[in-house]
Amino acid sequence: MARHTERREFDRLVTSAASGRGGAVVVAGEAGIGKSALIDAEVEALDGFEVLRAAGTEFEQDLLYATLHQLCAPVLEHRLTLPPVQRRALEGVFGLGAQTSPDPLTVGLAVLGLLREVARDKPVCCVVDDAQWMDDASRRALVFVARRVTTERIAVVFAARDVGSVSGLADLPRLPLAGLGDEDARAVLGAATHAGLDAEVVDRILAEARGNPLALLEFAHHAEPFGVPGPRRFRASVVDALEEQFVHRFERLPEATRSLVVLAAAEPVGDLGLLRRASKALGLDPAGFTVAENAGLLALGPRLRFRHPLVRSAVYASATPGMRRRVHGALAESTDPETDPGRRAWHRAHAAVDADETVAAELERSADRARLRGGFAAAAAFMERAGQLTPASDRQAARLLAAARLRLQAGAPNAARALVARAERRPMDDAGRAAARLLRARVDYQLSHSPQATARLVDVVTELAPDQARETYLEAFASFMYNDNQPGRLKELGVRIRKRAAQRESARPVDLLLDALLDQTMLPVERAVPAMREAVAACRAAAPSSSPWRMNLLCQVVIDLRDDEAMEEMADRQVDVARRQGALAALPQALRYQAVARVSVGRFDEAAGSLSEARAVDEAAGTVPLLGPELVLTGFRGDLNRYQELRELLGRDGRPFETVGEHYARAVLHNGLGNYEAALDAALAAQRRHQAGSYSIWAVYTELVEAAARVGRGEDAVAAMKHLEALARTNPVPWAVAEWLQAQALLDRGGDRETLHRQAIAHFARTRVRVLHARARLTYGEWLRRENRRAEARDELRAAHDVLSGLGARAFADRAARELRATGEQPHRHGENPLGRLTAQERLIAGKVATGATSKEVGVMLFLSPRTIDTHLRNVYRKLGISSRRQLREISL
Repeated sequence: MARHTERREFDRLVTSAASGRGGAVVVAGEAGIGKSALIDAEVEALDGFEVLRAAGTEFEQDLLYATLHQLCAPVLEHRLTLPPVQRRALEGVFGLGAQTSPDPLTVGLAVLGLLREVARDKPVCCVVDDAQWMDDASRRALVFVARRVTTERIAVVFAARDVGSVSGLADLPRLPLAGLGDEDARAVLGAATHAGLDAEVVDRILAEARGNPLALLEFAHHAEPFGVPGPRRFRASVVDALEEQFVHRFERLPEATRSLVVLAAAEPVGDLGLLRRASKALGLDPAGFTVAENAGLLALGPRLRFRHPLVRSAVYASATPGMRRRVHGALAESTDPETDPGRRAWHRAHAAVDADETVAAELERSADRARLRGGFAAAAAFMERAGQLTPASDRQAARLLAAARLRLQAGAPNAARALVARAERRPMDDAGRAAARLLRARVDYQLSHSPQATARLVDVVTELAPDQARETYLEAFASFMYNDNQPGRLKELGVRIRKRAAQRESARPVDLLLDALLDQTMLPVERAVPAMREAVAACRAAAPSSSPWRMNLLCQVVIDLRDDEAMEEMADRQVDVARRQGALAALPQALRYQAVARVSVGRFDEAAGSLSEARAVDEAAGTVPLLGPELVLTGFRGDLNRYQELRELLGRDGRPFETVGEHYARAVLHNGLGNYEAALDAALAAQRRHQAGSYSIWAVYTELVEAAARVGRGEDAVAAMKHLEALARTNPVPWAVAEWLQAQALLDRGGDRETLHRQAIAHFARTRVRVLHARARLTYGEWLRRENRRAEARDELRAAHDVLSGLGARAFADRAARELRATGEQPHRHGENPLGRLTAQERLIAGKVATGATSKEVGVMLFLSPRTIDTHLRNVYRKLGISSRRQLREISL
C-alpha cells in the first residue's frame, strides 16, 4: 500500500548483505512517521537471518554500553572464538571478566568480530531503534561497525529522529521517511476505522496528522465530531498532538494501573520479572499491566514494550515528581545489587529527595566500575549525580571535580567546564581550589591548544605534586613543539617550565626526557646533547612497557642525535608496546615515527606500509591524520605531484599546518630535484624558526648545506656548519660525524675535499642509513666529474644510481643518471620492481602476509575483515602473476 520505494531500498540492503556485501542505513524521520513499522515489517519477512535488536532510551543514555548489551546479549557465546584481546574487551565492558579499561576502538573491533562470528552461520541484521538515545559508548562502537561491514554478511539498521544530532549517524546512508501522501493517508484511515468518518472529520484529521501514520491511527480512533480532541487547539507539531493523545488515554486508566504504567516507563529494559517484583513492593497487582495493554499503551511478551517511545516519554513526563520517585525507589529495591549495581544505583539516585551520602557513595562506586570498563561518559554521569546528592559541601565539590575530569576524558570539555564552575561555588580547601584551577586550565588547553592556554596550564601546574607536575609539563611542552607557529613561544614556555619544575634527586626517565626537550630548545647544541643522550640511555634501559606516547618523543630526540641503532630500536618498540597495550590513540604516531626511521634506512616500501596502517587507525578513530612523515617520504621519493597534493591539505578542515615537517620535507624534495634555490629557502625558513626559539628537525641543516653549496651561497650555511660541528664533537656517532665531514667537503672547508668526501662515505658505511650513504657517493661523484676525473666519477655515480634506484629515491637517482650521462655512460636500466604494481594498501597487506601472518591476523591489525584481506590478496596474486603465499614471500624477500 505505502512505502514501496523505502521497502525496495531496505530489501536491496538485506539482499546484498546476504551475499556478503553488507551495509548500513539510517531510517530517519519524526516520531510516529513509521520507522519502526517499516523495519518491523521488513524484519518479519527476513528468511534465514539472525536478527539482533536493541533500542536507545532516554533514561539510559548515561548507562555504559546499555544499548550494545541489548544487541549483543543473545550471541555473546560467540566471543569465545575471538582473538584474546577482543574477547577480553567484550568481557570487560559487559562485566563478564576482569574489570578493564578497553580502548573504544578495541571495543568496536570486538563487536565487529563478534558479529562476523555469528555471520559465519547465517547473515545478520542488527536493528537499533531510537538511535538518538543510544548511550555514547554504544554509539561509538556501533557506528564503527556500521562503517566496516561492506564485505560482511551483516546489515546494520538505525532508526532515529534527529540524525544530525547523533555523531556518526549523519555520515551513514540515509533513508528518510516523510509523511504519507493524501491518497495513502486516506487508505490508512479507511483500513483503521470500521465505521465511516464524515468527510469534514477526515479532512481535519488529515490536516492535523500531516501524513504521520501513528497520528492518523490515533486521531481516527478518538475522533470527535469536529476533529481531533485535545486541550490545545494550536500545537507546535504532530508530536505534541500525539503526546497529548497518549496522556489523555493514560489519564483515563484506573489509578493503580496508572502507577503501573509509570513504573514501566521508568524501567527501560522491559524486564517483566523486575517489574512484577517492583509492583509488589508498591502494593500493586501486576495483573493491572493487562489493563494498560488493552488500552493500547503497551504490549506484554518476553519483555514489556510501549506501543511507541512517545508513550513512554509522555507518561513519564505527566507523572508527578512524587510518583516518579516512588517507582524508582521500588525498582532500586527490586534490582539485584550483585548483577546490576549500576542500574540499581541509578534508580536510587532518581528516588532520592534530599542529599544522601549512602546513595552518593553507591553512585561513586558505580562511576569507578564504569571508568574501569572504559565508559568515561557513563562514569561522569554517575559521579555528577553523586555530587548533587552529597550532603557535605566539601565532599560535594570534590565529586563534581571528579565528574569534570571524567567529562574531559570523555571528550566533553564544555560540560567539564560547567562542572568546574559548579564545584567552585562550593567551599573547598587549598588543594581543591588548586585542582579546580588545573581542571579549568586543562579544559581551555584541550579546546584551543593556543599559546595562551598552554601558558596558563603551565602556571597552574606549579600547584601540583612534583611528580604529577612534571608529567603535565612534558605533555604541554611536547604538544606545543609541533603546534608552535609563532616562533619564540616554545622557548618562552621552556623558560617558564624550567623555573617551576622542581628537580628530583632520583630522576625517572620521564624527568630526563623533559629535561632533554627543554635543553634541546633552550641551549646551544653542545650543552643540550648530554641531557639528550642521558634521556635516551635511560629510556632504552627502561621496561619495554613504557608509555608509547613518551617513546614517540624519545624517537625524535634519537633521530636528532643521529643514532641510527637506537632510532630503529625505539621506533619498533613503541609500535609493539602500542599494539600490546591496545593503545590505539598512540599507535598512529608510533607508526609514523617508525615510517620516518624506515625512510632513513632506505626501506621506503615498509615506510609506506606503516603510514598506510596509521591512516587506517586514524580512520577507525575518526581523527585527522598528521601528514608530516608522509611529506618526508614523498620528499625522499622525489614525487613532486604527490607532495603538492599533501601540502594543499595542510591547514585545511581543521588540520594543523605542520610547519616543522613541511620545511624539512620540502628541502629534501628540491635537493633531489635539483631545485637548489627552493631547497635553500625551505631550509633557511626552518633555521630561522630554530634561531627564534622554536623547534626544527636538526636534519634540515645537512639539506641547507648542500643547497647553499650548489647555489654558491656558502655564507648562508655558517650557522648550519656550526650546528653540525657541535653535534659531531659532542656526540661523535658515525652518522653525525659523516654529515659534518660531508658538509665540509661540499663547502670546501677544513682541508682536502677528496679526503673529506671519502671519510664521510666511510662513516656512512658504518651506519644503517643507506639512502644518505648513497647520497654521499652521489655528491662525491658529482665533485669528481667537475674535477674531470670521469672514470672515478663513473664508479661513484653508478653505485649511487643503483642504490637510489633500488630504494625508490627517484629524484636523487635521476640526478645520478644525469651526471652519469655527462661522463659518457648511459645509466643501467633497472628492471621494474614487481611490488611497484601494487597499491599502497595491497603492498601493506602483501608485506604482512609475507612475514607469515594469517588473513585473520592481518585483518585485526588493519581493522579489516579476513574476507577483505583475501580479496586484496587475490588482486596481489593477479598483478604479480603468482598463486601462493610462498611465492609472495620469495618476491618480497
